Amino acid sequence: MARKSPEINAGSMADIAFLLLIFFLVTTTMDVDTGISRKLPPPVEEPDQDIDVKDRNVMKVLVNSQDRLMVNGKPADISELKNLTKEFMAIYPDDGEHPETTERFIEELNRNVVTSKGIVSLKNDRGTSYQMYIAVQNELAAAFNEMKEEESMKLFGIKYSQLVDENQIKAINAIIPVRVSEAEPEDIGGS
Repeated sequence: MARKSPEINAGSMADIAFLLLIFFLVTTTMDVDTGISRKLPPPVEEPDQDIDVKDRNVMKVLVNSQDRLMVNGKPADISELKNLTKEFMAIYPDDGEHPETTERFIEELNRNVVTSKGIVSLKNDRGTSYQMYIAVQNELAAAFNEMKEEESMKLFGIKYSQLVDENQIKAINAIIPVRVSEAEPEDIGGS
């Protein structure tokens, strides 16, 4: 008589595996990639049309593959970028060195205001680190946010981040538009 080996009852193994799978799916946290919040401009009606922008209206920001920063052809530190941007975008009427200004009628304020025609042109090397790219984006965003906060305090006596009136928000956005032009990365080099 042959001896039988004991068998393990596997009838409920599938149920146990399914319950463990559900448990791990419910209790596990997933890392969610976050990006940079940007509102894209509307589509260009005539994409082949070249727009001529005067050189004095453009602040050129270059980041090379060694994460070195140049602003308008001069070496700069990332800690200076916010103040350089604010200085560049400030209103200097009848000044040939700073960006031109334009007078615009702002419906929400029911009056004309002077705004800058300045544009920040950002160009990165393909070898630029992600940390440097994000640091530059943060500094540029901080500069425009501070300018909006200051303008809101001047006009309404309240910070821009605390505004609830849509007309006031639209007015500040019209006076201080975020004009950052980002070019396709290319091989700028290491110097």
